[in-house]
Amino acid sequence: MNSPKLPPNLSSYLRPGDRVLLFDGECNLCHGLVRFLIRADRQTKILLATVQSAEGQAILSWLGLPTDRVDSIVYFEQGCHWLRSAAFFQALRQLGWPFRLLALARFLPQRLADGVYNAVASNRYRLFGRNDGTVLPGADLPGRYLHSGSRRSR
Repeated sequence: MNSPKLPPNLSSYLRPGDRVLLFDGECNLCHGLVRFLIRADRQTKILLATVQSAEGQAILSWLGLPTDRVDSIVYFEQGCHWLRSAAFFQALRQLGWPFRLLALARFLPQRLADGVYNAVASNRYRLFGRNDGTVLPGADLPGRYLHSGSRRSR
């Protein structure tokens, strides 16, 4: 599958074929998910960006998704994107064993999986708390987060 040509505002930090998980940088539950992902993704297959960051906003805009109210994680790869539970399951598929086994849950009916996801997502701040988004999990690890103007080497 050919990756679509990236617009100039994305090509300074995103390369065709990159896998990116966008998450709510102010959500404590999302921070837990990202900490899990960082531990499980030892080969750094998945890059990270918050939906609040300039990079996240540019990707959301390019994908035609709302930039002002994002209540879902977004997984982007090879010109395709997934939302909610599908994004989580798609990201799990990139991980090594035994974590990859969790991706088998994608065979749950989509309505059920997204229903559970939406119920948790709409109550995530109340249930898990909210932070100011200034300290991100794994931000000290080189090459984990997208950064404008810095072309990553691969």
